[in-house]
Amino acid sequence: MERVYLETKLDATDDGTIEGLAWKYAEADRIGDMIQKGAFSGTSLPLPMLFGHDQNDPVGTWDTAEDDAEGLRLKGRLLIDDVARAREVRALVRAGAVRGISIGFRTKKATPRARGGRTINELELMEASLVTIPMHPGARVTSAKTAVRALTLAGSLQRAAAQLAKGN
Repeated sequence: MERVYLETKLDATDDGTIEGLAWKYAEADRIGDMIQKGAFSGTSLPLPMLFGHDQNDPVGTWDTAEDDAEGLRLKGRLLIDDVARAREVRALVRAGAVRGISIGFRTKKATPRARGGRTINELELMEASLVTIPMHPGARVTSAKTAVRALTLAGSLQRAAAQLAKGN
């Protein structure tokens, strides 16, 4: 039986700051949609941070949106001082149970893709949620210092153990 190792970077700092890649360019999501660089240009901040796309479960706000070469990066904060649910979500992120980001948007301009899905050129970003499994496999939480260190170390140890096992 072959083992598969998963490496993830997470961050939910003690003050509730959280960062992530909300959409990765050059890769389709699970239904074949691709979003073009520049489609997020009309994003209004702050943006609601929800848990699992539940409009009745806001846990924070996304205050910064950066459209770089890799994709749309968001930075915000869980409202841990004022919202009990935000403290619960921070614990889930730190433990690695919640590692994804998924966006909720309204499509303004898109064209069909030959193999299914769409190429989205313009959209209205409504919210970004912390989720267990995002629609886009490349969308993930990238920063929560305690968890980042622990999971990076665990991943390194798993890879080292696999290499040692191959040598025996």
